[in-house]
Amino acid sequence: MSKFLSNRDNYNRNMETYPHRKFEEYAYILDYIQNSKSSIVRMREGTIIHAIGEVHLTILELLGMNQEKFSIGERVYIGKDGRAKILSVLGRIDYNHLTQTAKNELPSVIEKIVSVNESRFVDYFNLAQPMTPRVHSLELIPGIGKTYMKSILLERDKKKFSSFMDLQSRTGLRDAPKHIAKRIFDEIAGETRMNVFVRK
Repeated sequence: MSKFLSNRDNYNRNMETYPHRKFEEYAYILDYIQNSKSSIVRMREGTIIHAIGEVHLTILELLGMNQEKFSIGERVYIGKDGRAKILSVLGRIDYNHLTQTAKNELPSVIEKIVSVNESRFVDYFNLAQPMTPRVHSLELIPGIGKTYMKSILLERDKKKFSSFMDLQSRTGLRDAPKHIAKRIFDEIAGETRMNVFVRK
């Protein structure tokens, strides 16, 4: 087997803290439309919610409970048991089926997810591996070229990064959460050849 695995394979095989769950347990609300109809399930209507899953970062359509109040950016439980505000996970939708409001909110909500799950995304910088002899998976992140890549590899060999601030202070890479969020957004929007963070 080639030592140059796909980036997602490298990421998942080496990162012990990455949650290996098939289904999402939590999602962040991007938009909600009251008295609306599902775009993917016939005869389902009510409060239709567009959301992004916390772990796999997939775009979902949810059905909210009547009389419940929702807010954009709110984290809601969508697991199988004990839902407080969500009646049903109707299914996955693609970026083009999001409302305009959801599209507008998506970048900031992604940044929120990255910040809340900092250790998980910092581990990407600790564990990312070469994809080919000439291309490293770190270079898939917007803003990271050969110079930053070499600095990151050099520093992580000395000691693993503990936070985004640690990464910045040791390599000079600013706004790492924004760079990761941009990569996630591009994957969701279908603008990348392969997915690193978003489950297909």
